[in-house]
Amino acid sequence: MKLARFWEKSDGNKVKCELCPNYCLIDSGKRGSCGVRINKEGKLFSEIYGEITSLALDPIEKKPLYHYHPGENILSIGTKGCNFHCGFCQNWGISQDLKTPTQPISSVEVVKKAKDTKSFGIAYTYNEPFIWYEFVYDTATIAKENKLENILVTNGYVNQKPLDEILPLIDAMNIDVKSMREDFYLKICKGKLRPILETAKKAKRHCHVEITNLIIPTLNDSEEDFIKLSDWIKKELGSDTPLHFSRYFPCYKFDIPPTPLSTLKTAEEIAKRRLKHVYLGNI
Repeated sequence: MKLARFWEKSDGNKVKCELCPNYCLIDSGKRGSCGVRINKEGKLFSEIYGEITSLALDPIEKKPLYHYHPGENILSIGTKGCNFHCGFCQNWGISQDLKTPTQPISSVEVVKKAKDTKSFGIAYTYNEPFIWYEFVYDTATIAKENKLENILVTNGYVNQKPLDEILPLIDAMNIDVKSMREDFYLKICKGKLRPILETAKKAKRHCHVEITNLIIPTLNDSEEDFIKLSDWIKKELGSDTPLHFSRYFPCYKFDIPPTPLSTLKTAEEIAKRRLKHVYLGNI
């Protein structure tokens, strides 16, 4: 375990985690909502520092990032846990199942693997990288020292202070904007919308940003949803910001049928009236 960052002591032996907008108040011996940050005798620790579930050399387009080092491969790593609890999670086996086994690895070893595989950098992906903050920060620092680039594939659910501290190390981000409706985040993800939008706006000022939106039938698939998202991207991030509409398939707790191709085409047509770069994924 590693002593965590961004927390403060509370009443008794409780601690308040200040990494993400959940602001978990955690009793001694208990974990936060992400499942991987634990209160040990009045101090907050990360249980996943230097622990991975996944490591692969992926095409950059898989992130998805289409306008950043196109055609190149990047070393991709992930661990377990998430500060959201989406019933449709496509990677629930590592994000929600905390019994998933991990393997130890050091930041130096990750950087060495990136260089050995001729990767131009490291992508922190597969589950939510911000809950892995301490390890991502340390690894990204060493990567920069070795002239490697750092990429976050993220839900964007992080507080501003941690974001400010890590952004100088980050070269690109794909941010998942699941919906432009607050009730979607509250009911489906157990989180809030506004922090994600703030993350995207701040990230855009510091690094390359692309946005992904998973379209789920009956939940975020109306024309109004597509208009609101693409209008917001155009206004706040710029019309040159790539948008990826991704096709949903039944997974984890959801058995809603897959997204019809016609819905994705409608989303694409609407967004292309506002944005220069719109793509369809998982089709």
